Amino acid sequence: MKLGILRDTYRLEKRVAITPGSVVTLREAGFDVLVETRAGVSAGFADRLYTDAGAVVLPREEVFAQSDWLVQVRFGGANPERGEQDAALVREGQILVGLWDPLFRPQGLVPFAERGATVFALELMPRITRAQPMDVLSSMATVAGYRAVLLAAVYLPRFFPMLITAAGTIRAAKVFVIGAGVAGLQAIATARRLGAAVSAYDVRPTVKEQVESLGAWFIDLPQRITTEEDSSGYARELGEEHLRAERAMLAEVIRQSDVVICSAVIPGKPAPRLVTREMVESMRPGSVIVDLAAERGGNCELTRPGETVVHHGVTILGPVNLPAEVPEHASQMFSRNLTAFLVHLRRVAFQDGKLNPNVDDPIVRGTLVLYQGKVCNPEVAKLLSLPEPAEVFS
Repeated sequence: MKLGILRDTYRLEKRVAITPGSVVTLREAGFDVLVETRAGVSAGFADRLYTDAGAVVLPREEVFAQSDWLVQVRFGGANPERGEQDAALVREGQILVGLWDPLFRPQGLVPFAERGATVFALELMPRITRAQPMDVLSSMATVAGYRAVLLAAVYLPRFFPMLITAAGTIRAAKVFVIGAGVAGLQAIATARRLGAAVSAYDVRPTVKEQVESLGAWFIDLPQRITTEEDSSGYARELGEEHLRAERAMLAEVIRQSDVVICSAVIPGKPAPRLVTREMVESMRPGSVIVDLAAERGGNCELTRPGETVVHHGVTILGPVNLPAEVPEHASQMFSRNLTAFLVHLRRVAFQDGKLNPNVDDPIVRGTLVLYQGKVCNPEVAKLLSLPEPAEVFS
């Protein structure tokens, strides 16, 4: 089977889905690897590194024409400006694997369904132990959390660590992290390494121990609103009444903070608005907010995706693709996850060289969104107003 590695066309995307270091593993698993010219250059991987690993470098049209499988970081709804250009080159029966944003922008799948493609969406990877080596969302959230703190440190007109100098003592910056998922925990760890005094909050009480293990204070607010995790390990969406109460409780902590890192997201939903205009205006001039939920509308009321806003002296950053700003290591992490997934699919879901989606495997069933052009994921079918998903699984 021929696997094609495409150069991403998403704006400002510098990552590549598969790095040269993973090519040998894929070839050992039975793939012939084709790579689009300059696919990995932005991440620091020249074409010769792929050829040295045994891949064949070809123009984009040839990779589409010759490949049975195609991989890219962002397809379809995850590449809303240029996703349809990919669909025009797809032929019936091709298998496409990458990020698709199927629960937030499901319409991005439609052109690929019309072409009869089979699609696996990595965002839908089940949160089970066996799937951890394939979990690209967690890997990329780690990169985003790290990068967010570095951005805050650059924009903050103060030191992060406490310094005792001949000119007197400089107090440590106060960093508040909202949301203690993978990105939030990495933000906590990075801010602590830089010497900041860090506190964090999450609606899930189960993460308190993880926050404290990193040396941060867990904000256990009075009349705390708690929620159970859903089956995927994410926080469930709070109602508007609960959100109002939560904002009121967070206001005092935000007022005292030098940096606020927002990382609260809910799969397939707009980001909850937790930081209001009034909260921003209560912060000291020079304070910084980094909103990792900007691509979903933002946790802060004043966030503008992809822009930097200054309001009442507070800088609000709305980055939309932070992992791409650390492209070499982000690509290596993505590649290892994706390679593990491809090898798994090759082993459990192929018979006589053909994909058999009807296997008793939660990883295959969880990530398969289109099969030969038919929508087979119930949530995606509902979002696309289809009466029911295609009967692929017995």
